[in-house]
This record gives sequence, structure tokens and C-alpha cells, in this order.
Amino acid sequence: MNLLVIHGPNLHLLGRRKPAVYGTATMAQLNAAIRKRAAALGFKVRVFQSNSEGRIIDLLTANAGWADALVINPAAYTHYSYAIRDAIEALELPAVEVHLSDIAKRESFRRVSVIKPVCLAQFKGEGAGSYMKALDYCASIKRK
Repeated sequence: MNLLVIHGPNLHLLGRRKPAVYGTATMAQLNAAIRKRAAALGFKVRVFQSNSEGRIIDLLTANAGWADALVINPAAYTHYSYAIRDAIEALELPAVEVHLSDIAKRESFRRVSVIKPVCLAQFKGEGAGSYMKALDYCASIKRK
């Protein structure tokens, strides 16, 4: 299975930005953990991070023919990017939304996800574990 992982805005600041909320692991450490779990599950993986909504849409589109599934942390775009939502829906790929923090327990504006309706599952509030659960979920889809 080919797995596309996309990290949204400000995730390049992991380890420095609000460690009490997002943890102390860096983006490099998170990506290494993703690659390790993906390899253990027999996946090929491409991992990208962008702070730009348009770039995220371009990455989705450019990798649509390669990817069998998508794991995405849209970060702040979760709450208002109908453009990313529409791009995910148009790809017709199994998609999983992830968040390091529990967006349901954050500020009121962070509690709504416009992305969730076009995803098969959402994992949140477990730091890097949210990503690991998403990869495991993708493996369960593959087996079906």
C-alpha cells in the first residue's frame, strides 16, 4: 500500500511550539516514527508538510495516482478549509484525519472539523500515537 501523509501549517514548529499542547517531539522525530511504523506495516510512504493551503491541495492532487490512502493533519485548516475538504473528497481515497491534541477539548473555534465528513476516521489527542493509530487503521482497510 502507498500511503500519503500530509502535515499542515505550523507543524514544522513541533518541539518548540506549545509543548504542553503538542508535545516535545520534533517534526523529524514524528516523521521517523511514521516511516518506521509504515515500514513495519509494509507501506511505502510519502510525507510532506506545508504551511500553504494551495500547496497542500497541489500535494494531494500530484500524489493521487500514487497513493492508496491518505493520513492528514490539516492543523488550523481543519476548521475552515473547504478547499482542502473538497480536494480530499474529489480524490476518492480512503482518508484519515489526525491531530496531536484533542481538538474537542480545545478552544471553541477548534472543535469543529470541516475535514472529518470526508474522512473514514479521525484520531486525536494522543500525540504521535494519533498518527500510529491512523496508520494501523489504514492497514485494517488494506486487509479488508
